[in-house]
Amino acid sequence: MAKIVKSVLTRAAARLGAYMAHDEPLAAAGNKVALVLAGNTPFYPLYVAWLAGLDGWPWLLLTQLVFPVFLAVPAIARQNPRLGRVTLCLAGTANTVFGTWLLGQQAGVELFLVPCATLASLVFGAGERALMLVVAGLPLAAYYFLHGHYGAPPHLYAADAYAALLSMNAVSVGTLSIFLGIVFSGLYATTKPTD
Repeated sequence: MAKIVKSVLTRAAARLGAYMAHDEPLAAAGNKVALVLAGNTPFYPLYVAWLAGLDGWPWLLLTQLVFPVFLAVPAIARQNPRLGRVTLCLAGTANTVFGTWLLGQQAGVELFLVPCATLASLVFGAGERALMLVVAGLPLAAYYFLHGHYGAPPHLYAADAYAALLSMNAVSVGTLSIFLGIVFSGLYATTKPTD
């Protein structure tokens, strides 16, 4: 039985690796980020329910709307690498704005706008600076224009639940930021830093 499970997992990992692979290094890095985000998306409502309770449960399922978009990024990148990278960045920003409204600004989902801007700064090449500035500027514009103006979420949590959600999201933002550094530093692995 263990041999069968190992075989199935090995084949699944190989297929996932093949789906994520791309000849363009920036597209490959973006694909990796997209699939990690897709893999984490189904767990997010469970984390929220664990920390804040099940009262907002039906609404939490709406956090899954972005899952197919993240999952589709490698397929889009296969057809058009730049469009795949743009899709990843726009999906992250849109999901952050939507999640901020859905859970309420106090939950700290809005903090994810920082790695959204960082991702957009990393995933475009030197010849794409104008596009990078537009896409990286969208999370900043979202914060500037929407902060304090989201309106009431469909479900309000207690103050202690919001404190727990804020802590969870802050740690998640930090973890995602480190992950982005790891993924994109891999593009420069052959370049030795100068002293």
